[in-house]
Amino acid sequence: MSSFRQAFKDQTTLYVFVAVLFLVGVLFGALMVNALSLEQQQEMARYLNHFFVNVQDGGEAMSQSSYWSIAALHLKWIGLIWILGLSVIGLPGILILDFLKGVLIGFTVGYLVGQYSWKGLLFALVSIAPQNLLIIPVLMMCSVAAITFSLYIIRDRFIMNRGGSMMKPFASYALLTFCMVLLTLGVASFETWVTPVMMRWVTPMLL
Repeated sequence: MSSFRQAFKDQTTLYVFVAVLFLVGVLFGALMVNALSLEQQQEMARYLNHFFVNVQDGGEAMSQSSYWSIAALHLKWIGLIWILGLSVIGLPGILILDFLKGVLIGFTVGYLVGQYSWKGLLFALVSIAPQNLLIIPVLMMCSVAAITFSLYIIRDRFIMNRGGSMMKPFASYALLTFCMVLLTLGVASFETWVTPVMMRWVTPMLL
């Protein structure tokens, strides 16, 4: 536990950097809503109205197959970050993924609020916020671990030209990612069976 706290303390700068990058993405995504044409806004409004009707009618009842679809979506982000961390040259890609995640959330919340005012904000709070309160820290931890591992390889293998074993840093990197995967599976359970119930509480206000 003490080693975990020390590692977190050593990586504070990276956590701050990734968090700021994500927040910039959120802001950028929210501003993108204003760039939508009237036709695009109408198309999205039709899609959302159909989605709300489907939710209200119980069409969003989730099953085990839905659970694995949701889990796979989150795990793809984690897996891609992990692979980019291993590749070293994929280091910028990790930052791009964090930024894109922020853009997606910012755009979704921004559109809901812009289109439905406080009712849209309430829907975002029950449909988007709960699982992302855990998923976003998970992705941030995976990103920081991937960046740290990449920087370790660059520093020790290419700059200082050391030939030591890579097993310990790789094992730590893989273990942290595995723990984040397990946590993500739990979050996917919440998103599959709890989130749709909360969404049905709010959708009547939006129809």
